[in-house]
Amino acid sequence: MSAVQTIVLNETQINQKIDRLAFQIYENHYNEKEIIVGGIAGMGYKLAELLCERLAKFSDIKVTLVPVYVDKENPLSGDPSVELERADVEDKVVILVDDVLNSGKTLIYGIKYFLKVRLKALRTVALIDRDHKRFPVKADYVGLHLSTTLQEHVRVELEGEMGVYLE
Repeated sequence: MSAVQTIVLNETQINQKIDRLAFQIYENHYNEKEIIVGGIAGMGYKLAELLCERLAKFSDIKVTLVPVYVDKENPLSGDPSVELERADVEDKVVILVDDVLNSGKTLIYGIKYFLKVRLKALRTVALIDRDHKRFPVKADYVGLHLSTTLQEHVRVELEGEMGVYLE
């Protein structure tokens, strides 16, 4: 990591992005009785929490929030785990959330759990999309597309003083 960091999004801008993402999700799924929102453990889960809070403010949809655990360093070491039975997601819309979409590895392995269940739809959300894909996955809902080099690091802080930083 470099010693220099640049703020990409401040707290106000992050909140605006989260509001917009929540409205987009609602616009596309307003007729659902329930949506399952799975947050990749860590900042992905925190972003999912914030999205669920926003959805609850203007929507009658029941939103079930669950963490999705993926070994980000060694995703082949085991299946992702979700604190929800597969029967509980059957025939429902699932929204999988992560903070930064870089290569697509974390999202693709997070999706693996849900591929074993018949779903109504599976959508993905990323606050930041860096467009360095190595896997055939994309975010259906994106807060910001950010062009970066492979050497740069994007850090997302969603607790305390919120911010997105390029380091």
